[in-house]
Amino acid sequence: MNLFKSCTIRLLRHAALLALSLGLSGLARADALSFDDALKLAARQAPALAASAAQAEAARSAAIPAGELPDPKLVLGIDNLPVQGPDRFSLTRDSMTMQRIGVMQEFPNRSKRKARVAAAQGKAELAEAEERTMRLAVIRETALAWIARDTAERQLALIDALLEENRLFEAAVRARLAGGMAMAADIIAPRQEAAMIEERRDELRARREQAIAVLRRWIGDAAAAPLEGEAPDWAIAHDTLLHRLHQHPELAAFDPKGRVLDAEIDEAAAGKRPDWAVELAYQRRGPQFDDMAMFQLSFDLPLFPASRQDPMIAARRAERAGLDAEREAALREHAAMLEADWAEYVRLTNALRRQREVLTPLAAERVRLATADWRSGRGGLDEVIMARRERIDAELKTIQIAGERGQMAARLHYAYGETGGEQP
Repeated sequence: MNLFKSCTIRLLRHAALLALSLGLSGLARADALSFDDALKLAARQAPALAASAAQAEAARSAAIPAGELPDPKLVLGIDNLPVQGPDRFSLTRDSMTMQRIGVMQEFPNRSKRKARVAAAQGKAELAEAEERTMRLAVIRETALAWIARDTAERQLALIDALLEENRLFEAAVRARLAGGMAMAADIIAPRQEAAMIEERRDELRARREQAIAVLRRWIGDAAAAPLEGEAPDWAIAHDTLLHRLHQHPELAAFDPKGRVLDAEIDEAAAGKRPDWAVELAYQRRGPQFDDMAMFQLSFDLPLFPASRQDPMIAARRAERAGLDAEREAALREHAAMLEADWAEYVRLTNALRRQREVLTPLAAERVRLATADWRSGRGGLDEVIMARRERIDAELKTIQIAGERGQMAARLHYAYGETGGEQP
């Protein structure tokens, strides 16, 4: 029977025309969402990036006054006010009472001010490093969501073509049944296969909606726009990734953290040096006395460092040692993650090549042979149905593995790659 063959040829022509029309319409869509467009929208619109940028700006602003002197203090007072006798509480009679107005300025020691400046600058650098880390996370998650949606839609396109093919297959079965070359029960098999394909389509639709929901978190309503293009095929090299391990933004944040703690250690040590203050005042006395002026210097006396400054210094040094240990732990964790992700990337690369070059062609060949046996009467319809299901699984798995490999490549690229952490 050539009916099934002719139906398959018509299906291929229909699929080619459909793909061409979709491609042309995609060129005309101004609102289509490419991979690069999604990353650019995320870099501009993600609320998490706006929040981290505001925190970085706040830290930079806070660093400006870090080295300034404290605000001067206005001093108002009354000296020598009598509280007994005929002149008690008198400010105008013949007494030694003086009304005082003055200004006082405190001067923290130079080492303490220098340490405060260094700590503020370190906090600003830390906020900027955290902003870069957040940008990396947003870009990476946007890329993963775009690839997940693209994978689901490619599988859905295959499912739609399989449903059309299955309708043609059912027509071929009916034709053989009408010609007396098939059993009545054979008509059930294409319907069962159609139901199975519909179930697969429902699963893929749910997966696509889930990917759109994740994408909407980063780029808003543009997440629902039709996709166009493909994700980049990054060149992933193990030696390059390993060389750039120390440049991972999450590891780079330990440098400003260390500078902040070093500055806090210096500030605690500077507490052993005295701060000082100066005060100038004008004193007005009764009309029969001359007015007076006052100049005063005061100094802190750090006389008990063992119970005050030394414990603070020890606490800051312990925090610094803890940070060094935390950095080493994070470095080992990222090194282990890199090796695990690289191993998975290699596995997916090999699996994709095997799926494309061996398993999917073999599944298609089995369908061809089973169909030929069925048409010639040497095989049953069950073998054809089983072969078709295996081919469906192989084709869907090929797309799924390609998507998983693309996601793993995105993780490696944006974490350790040459442009890791940069804005798109």
